Amino acid sequence: MSADAKPFVAIIMPALNEEGYIEAAIASVTPEDDGGIDYELLVMDGGSTDRTAEIVERLGEENGRIKLLANPRKIQSAAMNIAARDASPQAQYLLRADCHSHYPEGFAERCVAALREKGAASVVVTMRSVGRGCLQKAIAAASNSRLGNGGSAHRRAGASCYVDHGHHAAFDREAYLALGGYDESFRHNEDAEYDQRVLRSGRRIWLIGDLAIDYFPRADFSALGRQYRNYGWGRANTLMKHRAIPRPRQILPVVIFVGNAGALLLAPLVPEFLLVPLLYAGLCCGWGLALALKAGNVCTALSGPAAMVMHLSWAYGFLWRLLLPPATEAGGLRNRPGPAPG
Repeated sequence: MSADAKPFVAIIMPALNEEGYIEAAIASVTPEDDGGIDYELLVMDGGSTDRTAEIVERLGEENGRIKLLANPRKIQSAAMNIAARDASPQAQYLLRADCHSHYPEGFAERCVAALREKGAASVVVTMRSVGRGCLQKAIAAASNSRLGNGGSAHRRAGASCYVDHGHHAAFDREAYLALGGYDESFRHNEDAEYDQRVLRSGRRIWLIGDLAIDYFPRADFSALGRQYRNYGWGRANTLMKHRAIPRPRQILPVVIFVGNAGALLLAPLVPEFLLVPLLYAGLCCGWGLALALKAGNVCTALSGPAAMVMHLSWAYGFLWRLLLPPATEAGGLRNRPGPAPG
């Protein structure tokens, strides 16, 4: 690259049936034409059956740098890897974008600038959940609270620093390819697994603490439960692959799940055990009511039940992965990569 050439970034957006979100997401993440970077935007479609492809093709007619590519494996890890290999040879940097997110002005420019300034393998950012309808707003409130996120550093704004994990935003392309990209046996938690390999290689991850994206969570409890079951499965898969010890905030949902399940099984013999799930439900619902009073929004009261769905579903997926028979593990994760996307 010549000294006066703009840095070139490939913006990669995995998509599957995202007609309700994708146009706004593309509009928010697309850099300004007169900005400090050049780009292409690759939408990696996993076989959408709604209007997703039609919307992207229309946007591509308006802006030739927006392109629709196929992702035969459907999952996000494969989408990133295909695009990382097939992006323009000019692209020194990769930016991962999510259809369910809204990006602040200058997002891509700031991520690329941080990669260049810090010499990091990747840049991560903070994330806050937002909602449209009443229940989605409650789920967002749960996700933003310590009850829902366990105090994860990338779920709250703070100082910029080197970290061991965060919400994936941008990558040095050379480092990404050298590390083999995402592990495609992971349908979920591929980001945390990749971060493990980044750190073990001696490379570093930079968190831009004051750069946050808005994320639209699932809008109903059923979809939320499936999502968090998959998150739990993926986290256990990462820990097992790298023989890592879970953190206290990752153990706590499992303790809650086992404690409540055990109490319900014993309740027919000793009715007092029903106090365990009742106490847990009461604490979560009380937390939700407190958040609702603080926010002055009655919808937020449902954040307590939302947190319960998140805790129990995550723990279920985590335990499911731990209890997979050794034969499945030995046969290769690619042959049975866990829960389907959802």
